[in-house]
Amino acid sequence: MKQDVKITIIDREGQSHEIDAPTDMNMNLMEVVRSYELAPEGTIGICGGMAMCASCQCYVLSDTELPEMQDDEEAMLAEAFHVEDNSRLGCQIPITEELAGLKVQLAPEE
Repeated sequence: MKQDVKITIIDREGQSHEIDAPTDMNMNLMEVVRSYELAPEGTIGICGGMAMCASCQCYVLSDTELPEMQDDEEAMLAEAFHVEDNSRLGCQIPITEELAGLKVQLAPEE
């Protein structure tokens, strides 16, 4: 039985939310943000999770081990605004048990 993992998401207003993210539903971080309505509808995951926009960009604040960045994510972040060294696209981070304790902050809207 897979466990939910506790992750902390800081929204664009600076509010911190500790949430339980399901590891058994094949969701990614962007979809979790959407399902918990931590960003206004239409401001996150605009491309549907294809790494074609940067609306789900977030800053990774914990030293959680994440899957390696693929070329399309890297290319998208190279063109995005507000990019930091710890930027990732939420749609490219699958929710797995390894993410327990992850802390991210949503990047400002472009």
